[in-house]
Parts: sequence; structure tokens; C-alpha cells
Amino acid sequence: MIQHKTRKRRGIEMSEDKLSDLPNCILIHILSFLNTKDAVQTCILSKRWKCIWKYIPTLTLHYSKFSTLKSFDQFVSRVLSLRDNSILPHTFGFDRNGSINSSLLKKVANYVLSHNAKLLQLGIDVKGDIRDILPCISSCQTLTSLKLSVSPKGRYNYGRTLFPKSLNLTALTCLHLGNFAFCAGDDGRIEPFSAFNRLNSLIIDNCTVKDAQILCISSEKLVSLTMRNHSFDVYQIELSAPSLCAFSFMGIPYQKFHGSSLSSVELVNIDAEMLANYSEPPLVLLSWLSDLPNIKSLTVSASTLQVLSFVPDILKDKLLSASLMRSLKSLKVKLKPLSYGLSLALKIVNLEKELKARFEPSSLIPDGILDLLLRNSPSADVDIVECSRIDDSFDHLAPFSSSLFFQFLQPSSNERVEDFLERQIQHLKGVNLQIQKYTDLVTNEVIIWEREDLITLKEYQIMFLKISDVIERLVRELEAL
Repeated sequence: MIQHKTRKRRGIEMSEDKLSDLPNCILIHILSFLNTKDAVQTCILSKRWKCIWKYIPTLTLHYSKFSTLKSFDQFVSRVLSLRDNSILPHTFGFDRNGSINSSLLKKVANYVLSHNAKLLQLGIDVKGDIRDILPCISSCQTLTSLKLSVSPKGRYNYGRTLFPKSLNLTALTCLHLGNFAFCAGDDGRIEPFSAFNRLNSLIIDNCTVKDAQILCISSEKLVSLTMRNHSFDVYQIELSAPSLCAFSFMGIPYQKFHGSSLSSVELVNIDAEMLANYSEPPLVLLSWLSDLPNIKSLTVSASTLQVLSFVPDILKDKLLSASLMRSLKSLKVKLKPLSYGLSLALKIVNLEKELKARFEPSSLIPDGILDLLLRNSPSADVDIVECSRIDDSFDHLAPFSSSLFFQFLQPSSNERVEDFLERQIQHLKGVNLQIQKYTDLVTNEVIIWEREDLITLKEYQIMFLKISDVIERLVRELEAL
């Protein structure tokens, strides 16, 4: 800790500023741990600090630090203009919400392009045209870490950007991709990561495949794979990663895994989800646990256990229970509050059980599921912890919209928009009928339920009807084109 000596001048006690007496290199190093806005604000401390921020080798430009996007855009433009051009950054991060002006995006890209000789870490998260930034990314041959999330422009555009095939970053070890669609080559295979020979950490966030059903992930050095998925796409992931030992997943599990690399995975973290409009539970979640035979450390959320409980006769399948979790050493359960979609799905799926057996879920952990996971590893350590809805183990993933309307507008990449919208309308109408049947039974006291829960369910019904009306209007507009 830096000590401050005090001295009196004309009767006033003064504090001696030892921090400002430090060499520039140390002050620059200290400021490099701050986001760029906070670093720039130090210029008002004294004349000594006025220009220090211009020499910081890290640039972290994040819109969340600003009250308006306009003020953020102005700040970015001024910072890039006023920095010392002789300083080559080793870390550059740019994150902006909403559709970005092409001229600003090009200015950011041109800055990276002209200052990338020593760039090691690059992060760009925008809603814009990837062609504006692709040249600067392709030229960064020193990059070891790349976080790239590029969504198509448009207020209601929830599509994905085609992943560029021209990236050949040989030094890359960490790759985080968001909102991309991977396209098959001439042979029908999708293998977008084959050029990254040193890759050891891969994050695939809200990405999908196009014109094929198999995504190939091949890497001799890949150690960690993280996925987040909230779409309705179903495809197979073919893994060829003999060093893979950690797998994390958040979202709705649709993808099936295939490959001998599954046997090397020892650390697994799953936060599974399920939407109320999904007529069948995602059975693939159970196949993951069966196909990963050597799991030693398993972390699951309460919602993951609830999704597993939807599998028909899961507790009666002796063949299944004999194959699960034979190497488990530790099991951690995170008691996160369930999402609205999963809570409603529970009420709908368990309707028949409640009618027949007065069944009412009383715990975030469904009966029997925890015992099933521990059946073949009774000596495993079990840790059950309370936590918030925001899981800190997925902090590296940007916040995902909880809007139900946004989640409904996630069509399959191989499906016509009109067909997708019609399918969603039918889902919503089916859910609405189930809710109405359920509320009638509660109202007539055929089943007993808390008044607050009934009010919540009716609110869901109103919300679903509104969403259905919006989608039907979109269909009419499409038909009129």
C-alpha cells in the first residue's frame, strides 16, 4: 500500500501525492486494468495525469458504461483520434448494443488494422456488416484470443451472420464466436475451426449450421468447449478432440454429440432450459450424460434436473441407471430460480400427474433425479448451493435476452420464415388451450393451487395470446408482399 505523508501549509493539513510520483510505466500499467472510460477520466486529477491514458496498451470500449449510445459513439471516436499513435495495443475490446453506423465501425476497424502489429487479444461485439471489420481481423496474425459476435443489422433481425471461411489465425488459442451460421463446403462437411491448429478453448454462442446436419470440431489441442443455444436447430456435432476435458452448456439442448473424444471429458457444467411451447422434452440431454462415460466433476442447475425429470420413465429404466456416472467424484447442484418458460412447462407437463395423484412440485430438485445421478457413485461429494438466476460460471457469455418473443423468433436455418411462424402459432394455441384447461380445473377446485400461481398462469395466457396476435400479423404482412 502506498503511504501518504502529511504536512501542514499555512495551517492546512496537506496530503503528499505519492501515487503521482510513480514512473509513467507503473501508472500506465495500473490504468491498463481499467476500462477505457475510467482510465480517461483520470486526466482530471492533475496535470501529471492529463495524458497518461493515451499510452495505455489496452482499449476496452463498452457501451454499458454510457447513458446513451450517442455519447458512447462520440467517446469512441475521440479516444481513437487522441491516443498516441506510436502505442501499439496488445488488447482491444469493442462492444456496442444496437445497429452501429457503418462509418464508426469502419473507423474502429481501420484503427485495429493500423495498430495490430502486437495485438494479442481482440474482442468485437456489434450489430453490423462483418465486411466492415473482416480485413482487420484477418490481418491480426499475432492474435492468441479472439471474441467475435456480429449480428445482422436491423431492429427485428434475429438472424445470424455467415462465418467467414477466410480466417487463418495460426497463433489463436482461444476463440469465442457469437451469432454465426456455419456453411457446408463442397463436400457437405462443416469444419470451420480446422485452420486454428493451436486452439485450446472454444466458445460457440447462439450459432447454428446451414445446408448440413453435421458440425465438425476437430482440434488436437482443444481442452475446453462451451456452448450456448436458444434456437430450435437440431444437428449433430462430430468431435475429434482427444485432449478435450471440459464441457459447458447453457440453454436448450438439441444437438447430439458423436465421436471418441467424449471419453476424455471429465469436467461437465450444464444449465439446461426448456420452453413452455416445446411439446416434448429435449431427450438429448439424457444422451449427453450417457455418452460422457468418464465424468468426474458434474455441475448442474436446478433447471437441468427438472428437464431430466420430463423424460418418460427415467427412474424406472434399469439399463440407463446402470450406465450413468460410474466415475463421478463430485456433484454440484446450483439452486437457481427457474425461468418463466420452464416454470410454465412444469405446470403443463405435470398437469396429468396432478390430476391423478395430487402431485405438486415442492422443490427445485425433482424427486429421484439426484439419486439417479449418484446411483453408481454413492461416495461422490455432493454440494447443493443457492445462487441467483445469473450463473457466475457463465460470466464469459454476454447477457442473453430473456424476452420470450425473442426466443420464439429463432427459426431453424433450413426452414422458411412463413412455415416457422405458422408452427409457432400452432404451438402457442396449443399451450393456450392447456392453460385454459388447467385454470378451469383450479377454478372448479378439481385441483388445489395457490392463488398467486393461478394469477401468474393467467398472465402467461395473456402474454401468449399477445405474442400469437403479433406473429399472425407478421404472417399476414409476409403473405401480402
